Amino acid sequence: MLLFWILFNLFIIAMLALDLGAHNRRAHVVGLREALAWSGAWIALAGAFAVLVFFWHGRAEALQFVTGYVIEISLSVDNLFLFLVIFRYFKVPGEHQHKVLFWGILGALVMRGLFIAAGVGLIRRFDWITYVFGALLIYSGLKLLRQGDQQIRPEKNPVLRLFRRFFPVTDRYEGGRFFARRGALYATPLFVVLLVVETSDILIAVDSVPAVLAITLNAFIVYTSNVFAILGLRSMYFALSGMMDRFQYLHHGLSLVLILVGVKMIGSHYVNVPTEWTLGIVLAVLASSIAASLMSPKKGATA
Repeated sequence: MLLFWILFNLFIIAMLALDLGAHNRRAHVVGLREALAWSGAWIALAGAFAVLVFFWHGRAEALQFVTGYVIEISLSVDNLFLFLVIFRYFKVPGEHQHKVLFWGILGALVMRGLFIAAGVGLIRRFDWITYVFGALLIYSGLKLLRQGDQQIRPEKNPVLRLFRRFFPVTDRYEGGRFFARRGALYATPLFVVLLVVETSDILIAVDSVPAVLAITLNAFIVYTSNVFAILGLRSMYFALSGMMDRFQYLHHGLSLVLILVGVKMIGSHYVNVPTEWTLGIVLAVLASSIAASLMSPKKGATA
């Protein structure tokens, strides 16, 4: 198993190096065609990995990977809306958004790994912790349902406010740099945006990691499903950024997914819900919320 952990992480490092090096040698605005191509590539890689898991560990683990991947990538839609709000608020130039997302998601991978290791360890050591995680998911689902279209305020991020108190920030962007010399070392607004992205993802991980742990406690399956979903997030953002305002009912579907997975986690000691059922219900809920949004578009939403 250790060999597979090593090989998988080497593959991820190679893909990130390809992205940062060959694909992103110069700052540019990511177009729709390029975003769709990379989104398709990451989905295809996730599908190929599911096939590999099927032949390596069998049908049950492969289905757990697919279910975890679908749940994680659906909950990651929260990230997409959040990225859109942050970039609009800080007026991030289009050619530098990819760089922020690259480093932001790299940090998210590290944090997810730590969250998963801690979550699996806690559940295996303290069986009752599943009730805590389940209740957390239900609470998060209800909170998301009540939140609705409330405005997100990036400037209220407590880490950002603390950073600005102790570290000087330039009053304008300095190209694609995170830091600049003005006698002393200054952070640029681009680093401030990265800081907001990173700290906001920690809050989202509190929901998404327990949601996948409700499907399986196999750390490798949980980790790989998270990684594939996160790595496809950047290209998905650029592919959907112009249409996200149209999905007005999607947060209802996401909140219901969180609540259902939370109930599943709490009831796992008493009722064994097949993974196939969980996957089918999640897909049905998401499809219904997307269909409802498209059939009843919000006034003023961009097409």
